[in-house]
Amino acid sequence: MTEELTLITELQNSKTKEIAFRKLITTYKERLYWHIRKIVISHDDADDVLQNTFIKIFKNIDGFNNNSKLYSWMYRIATNEAITFINKRAKERNVDITEYHKSVASTLQSDVFFDGDEIEIILQQAIATLPEKQKLVFNMKYFDEMKYDEISQILDTSVGALKSSYFHAVKKIENYIKTTTN
Repeated sequence: MTEELTLITELQNSKTKEIAFRKLITTYKERLYWHIRKIVISHDDADDVLQNTFIKIFKNIDGFNNNSKLYSWMYRIATNEAITFINKRAKERNVDITEYHKSVASTLQSDVFFDGDEIEIILQQAIATLPEKQKLVFNMKYFDEMKYDEISQILDTSVGALKSSYFHAVKKIENYIKTTTN
């Protein structure tokens, strides 16, 4: 925890901000990338959103007030940036979010940055059919192995609501996989 406080202090000091920011990027780039990638699916889109996320973090770090962990705060920014990105893309293509996700998920097999097997593709397609909140909760809980308390801070939702969302997401994914593989 002291290491995080030191980093925050360095980030908020104009003399040490740039060096501290490079350290922050090195420390969190991969974790944030994979979180974003699970939302936007495409590697190129994830890179764009990650860059926008770090720009927002850099611009707003002075307003960070230690009410949450630094990573939770960055995770929330990344989540919001990813959701904004897919909403914008869906609007540009004149389709709803679910249709947009399905179309992007269907391109996974041709994505050179995706190395999953057939069942992984089916899982990603199943996740793409979920409502946005269920998708976020499922990804954070299942893939990122986050605790409900952490997810609650990031999504600003009660633990009970998160547990319910996760339960419903799992059931929908199970049903999708059963109907797809039979």
